[in-house]
Amino acid sequence: MRLAPIEQLDLSAKKLVVIGGTNGLGRAIAQQALARRADVTVVGRTFRDAPTDRLTFVPADLSSMREAVRVGRDLPAESFDVALFTTGIFAARTREETHEHIERDLAISYLSRLAILRGLSPELGSARGDGAPRPRVFVMGSPGIGALGNPDDLNSEKSYKSMVAHFNTVAGNEAIVLGAAERFPGPAFFGLGPYMIKTDIRSNFLGEGSTIHRLFEAAVGLFMQSPEAYAKRIVPLLFAPELEGRTGLMFGHKAQPIRPTQGFDSAYVDRYLSASEALLRRALA
Repeated sequence: MRLAPIEQLDLSAKKLVVIGGTNGLGRAIAQQALARRADVTVVGRTFRDAPTDRLTFVPADLSSMREAVRVGRDLPAESFDVALFTTGIFAARTREETHEHIERDLAISYLSRLAILRGLSPELGSARGDGAPRPRVFVMGSPGIGALGNPDDLNSEKSYKSMVAHFNTVAGNEAIVLGAAERFPGPAFFGLGPYMIKTDIRSNFLGEGSTIHRLFEAAVGLFMQSPEAYAKRIVPLLFAPELEGRTGLMFGHKAQPIRPTQGFDSAYVDRYLSASEALLRRALA
């Protein structure tokens, strides 16, 4: 793939929704798309930008599965070309649980996405004109790094280690990319693995404002690409004509194609998503 430089993009006829677009990488991507004249909707807890004619904010607490279902139902999905999921945290050193009894990282970084897709996917892009490209869903979550997760203890109820719990979310997002096309007919699905970029995503694990948190993020900012640099690579990918007719592909930190995790065959993907859907039903009961 040879993506067009972002400076050459004209997205004035495109509509993008960024679930998690109020901070971090989601916000950086939303700002780059706005700069190329796209209409952008961002979903999150705290809006950090001034609303404009082309920037819409939808408030939501995506640690709640009921709230996530509402977002998927109420968003004007019919007009969107691309839906991008960037919501994410790291699991804490000791297990945290939402009021719906879901491990907090799993709820925010993975299960809320399944909940939103239940309502979003069937309507995504359906009101656009004839000849419009197939609508796309991009799922950010470090696919292809070898994390298979544990569908038998998805909610970390039998035992808890922070990185094991976090890898359950990583694996879940890869399962969405590889298996959602059968469960959510309509859109094409793609995965994004940004690797390490300086954001607030690790604050829950390292301790927000702690010395180790500040030092770690300073090192990441010094040696890795910035959120703005990553966004400039990714925005052209979101709308790349080369993706038309494809689904289930995943891309690394430089927007290059990457291979799926070994072991994620169709049977394992189905097992993982089935366990996830059962957990989601339990949370909503």
